[in-house]
Amino acid sequence: MGGSLPYSLFATRHSRYPPSMASDTDISTLLDIMRRLRDPRSGCPWDIEQTFASIVPYTIEEAYEVAGAIEDGDWPELKDELGDLLLQVVFHARMAEEQEMFAFGDVVAAIVDKMTRRHPHVFGGAAGIGSSEAQTVAWEEHKARERAERPGGLLDDVPRALPALLRAVKLQRRASTVGFDWDSAPKVVEKIAEEAHEIVEAQEAGASVKKLEEEVGDLLFAVANLARHLKVDPESALRSANAKFVRRFKIIEETLAARGTTLTDASLDEMEAIWQAAKAREK
Repeated sequence: MGGSLPYSLFATRHSRYPPSMASDTDISTLLDIMRRLRDPRSGCPWDIEQTFASIVPYTIEEAYEVAGAIEDGDWPELKDELGDLLLQVVFHARMAEEQEMFAFGDVVAAIVDKMTRRHPHVFGGAAGIGSSEAQTVAWEEHKARERAERPGGLLDDVPRALPALLRAVKLQRRASTVGFDWDSAPKVVEKIAEEAHEIVEAQEAGASVKKLEEEVGDLLFAVANLARHLKVDPESALRSANAKFVRRFKIIEETLAARGTTLTDASLDEMEAIWQAAKAREK
C-alpha cells in the first residue's frame, strides 16, 4: 500500500497462507497485528508515527484499488485489495481506541445498528419492498429523517473529502430533495452549452487562470448534473473514457512502431488517422 514497508510485508506474508488457514483467521488476528504495530515500545516506527490525517490518502487509495480490481474483473486481486481496505478501518479504529474515543467493536456496532435501522422490511417486521429502486427511495427517506434530527444545513454533512465528481452528484441530489433541480436532462444540456460559452468568453477577455478554473469548474459541475439526470455514474463514465483513451493511444504507438517510426516523429494528422481507424474498429 503506497509502497510503505509494513503494508507490503503484511500483504506478502498473508497471501502465502493456504486457503484453510486463511479461512480460520478472524478479525481478532488483524486487530492484534495492528495493536503490535502501534505499540510505542516494540512496534513499527512508521506505523507508530501515523495519524488520522496522514492515513487518509492511503484509505482513499485503497478504496480506488478495490474499484480497479472490480473493473478489471481480477477477483484474486480484489481479495487482497479488500484486505488492504479492511486494514485501513482497523488502523483508524486502533488510533481512536488509543485516544479513548471508540474501538473497532464500536465501529461494527454502529454499522450493524445503521443497517438494521434502515432495513425495517428485513429486520423490523415492516412491509416488504418490491424493488431496488423502491429500496433506494426508502433508504434516502431514512437518511433524511436522521438528518432532520441533527443541527445544520441541508448540505453540511456531504463529506468534503469525496472525489469532486462524486461530491458534486451528492450535493445536487441532496438539493433536489427540496425541489432545487433542473426538471429535465435537455435543460441541463442547455446549461452545459452556456457554461462552455462562458469559458470561451473568459479566455477571449484575457481572464486569469483562477477565473478560468472557476468557469471550468462550473462546466464540470453541470456535466455531473447531466450524468445524474441520465442515471449515469460520472466517475465510472470518466474511468471508462480514460481506459478507452489509453487503449486507442496504445494502438497508435503499436501501429507507428510497426511502421518503423515513433510518436515524436509522427505528425498529428498521422496519429489522428490511426485514432479514427481504431475508433471505427470498436463500433
